[in-house]
Amino acid sequence: MSSNPLASVLFVCVHNAGRSQMAAGFLHHLAGDRIEVRSAGSVPGDRVNPAAVEAMREIGIDIAEAKPKILTTEALQASDYVITMGCGDACPVFPGKKYLDWALEDPAGQGIEAVRPIRDEIKELVEGLIEEIASEKRA
Repeated sequence: MSSNPLASVLFVCVHNAGRSQMAAGFLHHLAGDRIEVRSAGSVPGDRVNPAAVEAMREIGIDIAEAKPKILTTEALQASDYVITMGCGDACPVFPGKKYLDWALEDPAGQGIEAVRPIRDEIKELVEGLIEEIASEKRA
């Protein structure tokens, strides 16, 4: 991890098994250590969605070793950006954080064909987030 990352980002979805794991994988892959990456869920699943793992593997990003984690107050407080993905009221709000809600289809229970477009949408959103963070730091 860079000793002074541009920002810290926390991706949150209910199970921390699909959308948030793919987003974290993209951000880590695209930004490297320039941005600190976390992901968590309000009710974490037992494992990362195999279709999400496969969809990411297809484009050269390995999230197979990722584990769903519980959303903690500490993770929220340590993050500059909190990106929610359908966790609703389960996400507490702290002042001074930038909150974004990405309305993404839940890949839970879906096959690879349905997960690919979700993956591609997440990639576009993450690329935009990286640009937003870099622009704010340049300003």
